Amino acid sequence: MATPRHFLLFPFMSKGHTIPLLNLARLLLRRNISVTIITTPLNSPFIRQTLTDTKATVIDLSFPQNVPQIPNGIESTDKLPSMSLFVPFATATKLMQPDFDQTLQSLLPRVTCMVSDGFLGWTQSTASRLGIPRLIFYGMNNYATTISTVIGRDRPHAKVDSYDELFTVPCFPSIQLTKNDLEYPFNDPYATGPQAEFILDLIETNMQSKGILVNSFYELEAKFINYWNNEIGIGVKAWSVGPLCLAEPPKAQATEKPSWAQWLDECLTRGRSVMYVAFGSQAEITLEQLQEIANGLERSNVSFLWVARSMDFEVLDGFEERVKDRGLIVRDWVDQVEILRHECVNGFMSHCGWNSVIESICESVPILAWPMMAEQHLNAKMVVEELGVGLRVLAINGSVRGFVSSECIESMVKELMEGEKGKEVRKKVKELGELARKAVVEGGSSWRTLDELLEEVYTML
Repeated sequence: MATPRHFLLFPFMSKGHTIPLLNLARLLLRRNISVTIITTPLNSPFIRQTLTDTKATVIDLSFPQNVPQIPNGIESTDKLPSMSLFVPFATATKLMQPDFDQTLQSLLPRVTCMVSDGFLGWTQSTASRLGIPRLIFYGMNNYATTISTVIGRDRPHAKVDSYDELFTVPCFPSIQLTKNDLEYPFNDPYATGPQAEFILDLIETNMQSKGILVNSFYELEAKFINYWNNEIGIGVKAWSVGPLCLAEPPKAQATEKPSWAQWLDECLTRGRSVMYVAFGSQAEITLEQLQEIANGLERSNVSFLWVARSMDFEVLDGFEERVKDRGLIVRDWVDQVEILRHECVNGFMSHCGWNSVIESICESVPILAWPMMAEQHLNAKMVVEELGVGLRVLAINGSVRGFVSSECIESMVKELMEGEKGKEVRKKVKELGELARKAVVEGGSSWRTLDELLEEVYTML
């Protein structure tokens, strides 16, 4: 009799890291694999609601209390007072290990495979001790993972004098970066201190896993997948099984559409093309920069839907009233995929978090790249230069980081929505959107990759 197949998924406490793994759960369940998801009490309602139509099991483990620097009652990164507390927050999750170990040993049928977030590196010791294969999920693409690893290994940026001086990435002569395209500690070839030690320790630990699950597809970044699997990740193969957002089932039609959806419908009726503006839930934008964004959008005369849950628009002196005929500001949670899917949405001003990028590609919406943090600058580089599906804003001094003027915002919004370069990237993103949809259907590259991964996992039992 065949051993029952049972996957345990443990996402990091951040919606951007959680949502793709919930979509992975759907793919596994469709293959008749049991799925258990580990989370914490305050993250649990979202997960349970998202998977309410499935047979996935959700188990809540208590999040550590009285952790230095982390206020009690905060169990996700989007609730942190500042992203400067990320390392203490992530480090605190290790205090969950005793409960996690006990839970894992009690589960029946026995867990076949563990998929845990790369920031939960401590789960590797549990997996090794219990003889359970562990796959990691970073929430990054192959491009960013590969380029970061090559730079960390070969340190080509040790030879440049400034943060805006170009250097060539070894093994990829067509890619030129600056230190400003990288986040600390990757931008410092001699980085030391707690944050650098935290990242380096995670990398070392995660290379003990059995592989990396990637929310991407082969046709999008074949060069980087091949390089990782043949040159870097020997024994830690990258498995591209996405776009995972395409695993979501069609949404049931609500009795009454949310106000933003009604507004988009009205724009479509009037023949208006809309730019969607969103910078994620964790971007920290100054009031001065907020004013420039508002001024640029206002002068562009482009219709826009701006999702800005945590921003203070009261400082903008009547902005909402002045643009009310063609602009909508939304402070509530929205279904981003539904917005991108709407027929009148033809551009996305984005922070270039990878979920946002891959969702935009799937819905064939070109991107105006404005990266803020983490690996987003590399994603923006990929979007504009590698894939050709977007344009880029630059700081006043021409750098990829820094203060962006309203003139630049106005100009680039117009170019993406109405200009010749906008037409070029719109054509390219449609081509890639079609490839993305083909990748996940039966026989597509991501479908086959997931089948191959499952076969490999079962040979480890």
